[in-house]
Amino acid sequence: MKIKITMFACFIYFLTHTCPTVKHSLKYFVTGSSGVPNIPEFVGVLMVDGIQTGYCDSSSKTLQPQQDWAKKLLENNTQQRDWYNKKCFEDQPKLFKDTIFSLKQQFNQSKGVVFSMIEGCEWDENTGEVTGVLLYGYNGEAFMDFDLKTLTWIALKPEAVITKQKWDTDRLRIKHKENDLTNICPAYLKMYVDHKKGFSQKKVLPSVSLLQKSSSSPVSCHATGFYPGRAEMFWRKDGEEIHEGVDPGKILTNNDDTFQMSVDLIVSSITPEDWRKYECVFQLSGVEDIVMKLNEAVIRTNTEENIRKENASSMMIPIIAAVVVLVLILGAAVGFADYKKKKSE
Repeated sequence: MKIKITMFACFIYFLTHTCPTVKHSLKYFVTGSSGVPNIPEFVGVLMVDGIQTGYCDSSSKTLQPQQDWAKKLLENNTQQRDWYNKKCFEDQPKLFKDTIFSLKQQFNQSKGVVFSMIEGCEWDENTGEVTGVLLYGYNGEAFMDFDLKTLTWIALKPEAVITKQKWDTDRLRIKHKENDLTNICPAYLKMYVDHKKGFSQKKVLPSVSLLQKSSSSPVSCHATGFYPGRAEMFWRKDGEEIHEGVDPGKILTNNDDTFQMSVDLIVSSITPEDWRKYECVFQLSGVEDIVMKLNEAVIRTNTEENIRKENASSMMIPIIAAVVVLVLILGAAVGFADYKKKKSE
């Protein structure tokens, strides 16, 4: 389980660090399987700007929006809700089931099979440029790529040539995919970006706490759950901002589109009498500063933090289950990355 979750974390890092910040992305990660125990036969995951936003599978048969803005969008937009219901529970499951059946016969394969798809688009908000991507994977290896410029399929392994030849003759499918990548996907992506901006105009204050691994470790001032991500946090002494003995951290993204950051203060050289002179300050434009006094009584030790994490872990079991399923797509994603790298070279 730990290895799989680590792989997934690397996968998400790959997704969120391949695009400049001016770009937005909408990607669908879809997996169909046959003969693989303990997972649904069909799983679909929606990612917007590298954040998991929606989920569906053949077992639950329920759309599961995973961001507040997405929930509100589905509540108010019946056309979107109907479109995703049809894609998740009718069109895609049938297509994947038929494709897996055909490939199993072609390869004379009776054991477990996983067929994956990555489909989506990227939109540069500054230039207006739109690019599309469509890749299929078979049992964790890149299988077929779609060239949007020539409107042809590219076999990524010798075993895929027969399938490529079949798909090249299906002009209706090609026309369908061209429309998906050049019209529908960019339109949906722009809608989601606008909806996110409108939904998230309000400022959200974080939870701020002081953490310390041991009595000799630095004290970390940790803020999480704030929005937007343009915030500042620093330590000050006697009302003046200090830099010596301070290790500033970067602003990181949480899974719910909010942000977190930490700033460490080395306390080993600070006398107990001087602790009261220090305080951590969190600043978000337009709202009142949050100030935390350096106080041993409010510091969460490593033991207390572990207990908190264990309690939170029990609530994360359903999410982790979804993550494990999504890891099945990792092989295809890695194959896609390797393929694109070789192609660019």
